[in-house]
Parts: sequence; structure tokens; C-alpha cells
Amino acid sequence: MTTIEDIIKNLNLSPHAEGGWFRQTYASGGSIPGTVLPAHRAARPFSTSILFLLTAENFSAFHRIASDEIWYHHEGDPVDIHIIDAQGSLECRTLGPASLGYSPQAAVEAGSWFASSLAPEGKWALTGCAVAPGFDYSDFELADRAALTAEFPSHARTIAAYTRV
Repeated sequence: MTTIEDIIKNLNLSPHAEGGWFRQTYASGGSIPGTVLPAHRAARPFSTSILFLLTAENFSAFHRIASDEIWYHHEGDPVDIHIIDAQGSLECRTLGPASLGYSPQAAVEAGSWFASSLAPEGKWALTGCAVAPGFDYSDFELADRAALTAEFPSHARTIAAYTRV
């Protein structure tokens, strides 16, 4: 039987700052100049992609990036993606196996705050995330619980559940 540790080792995954395990698997050779991308600080690859593993002991904390991100479910249990959009609306999108009635992909718009966790009773899920324009850590912002709660007080319970500080 394959274990979570086997998946991490076989896919050469590393801990991610927001939680979970990841490895970048693709960065396009071409790039977009920073002068064309007002929300970005410098040139970015056209797109990037990662493998991302969540476990029952973990969650991906609220964060935001300056690009759109598309999530793909590869295998394992369903994943809940908690999104606070630019207008302050909170939505939970569940990603999972199409054979069980779930959507196998979901998009998160640039600038939205989002976190992810396994759906209740889940043990693990392997997903992929594609970002365009490509991801760069200088565009990554991990949420501060107090600041995010002050901005969106009606979502305090969800924010508290998916932030670490």
C-alpha cells in the first residue's frame, strides 16, 4: 500500500510556506515583460505549474497571488478551496474526482484570498496548480489573521480556521 510518505518521496515534494507539499514541474521558456504586467513586480514566465499534496494533518493557509491560478484534482480525496474575492464574498469550491460527481478543476482569480483543505473525512489529495502569468514568490502574500479578519469580519470563523498567525 502506498503511503503519504511514499508519494512525497516518489514525487520529490517539499514543504510549502502556506502548508502542504509541492514541487514546481513546469515554467514556460517564454516570459512577459514586467512593464506589461502592472500587478507584477518584474517579468514572469507565461505560465508555471506545480504538484501540490494536502494531508489530513495540514491545510493551505489563506494567501493571494497576482495571477490567476487553476487547480486540477489528480487523485485522492476531495479538496475544499475557500475563496474571498475582491468584493469580499466568500465561496467554497470543492475539487475532486469527476467519477464521484465533483469538478476536477477550479479557477481562483488573481488577487483573491484563498485557502484549501481536505473535505471532511479526507486523508490526502494530490492536485496540480497552473498559474498564468507564472508564479513568483515576490507576488505571494500569506494572510495575517488579524488583518484579514479586520478587512472581512463576517468571515472571521473561516479565516481563523485557515490561518496560522
